Amino acid sequence: MITETATLAGGCFWGMQDLIRKMDGVISTRVGYTGGDVENATYKNHGTHAEGIEVVYNPEKISYRRLLEFFFQIHDPTTENRQGNDRGMSYRSAIYYADEAQKAVALDTIADVNASGLWPDRVVTELEPVGAFWEAEPEHQDYLEGIPNGYTCHFIRPDWVLPKRTAAE
Repeated sequence: MITETATLAGGCFWGMQDLIRKMDGVISTRVGYTGGDVENATYKNHGTHAEGIEVVYNPEKISYRRLLEFFFQIHDPTTENRQGNDRGMSYRSAIYYADEAQKAVALDTIADVNASGLWPDRVVTELEPVGAFWEAEPEHQDYLEGIPNGYTCHFIRPDWVLPKRTAAE
């Protein structure tokens, strides 16, 4: 089986992991710290890292584009350094691309989100090359599976869905 990896940040990693892991074609997820300045980042010491999620997926079942569309549906990519009640750089929206193909898909998806007029404002999601990903402590992995009514600021927004693309697009 062919696999690819997507690295995303969109606020508290618990809710993102809980929703994304349920998508058909997602093989595994892990939460951690990425996009920052601290080696061996931890929950108590992650410097300028964002709380992120690493998604291993089967591109024959789900496209990178589809993952990004869902990512933009479950968090607010128009709020800088904030998701719900969570504020600070740790909770920023970011896409960390693995190669130029992922970068191109991300740019295209961001442009479509902005052009759609469905989101409350323009996208502020950062787009950066993927770097080190420091896996979060065990108690943060699959957090909402162990504590189903635990904290999350992520939910599926039924009105934030991009129109289906035609084969010509």
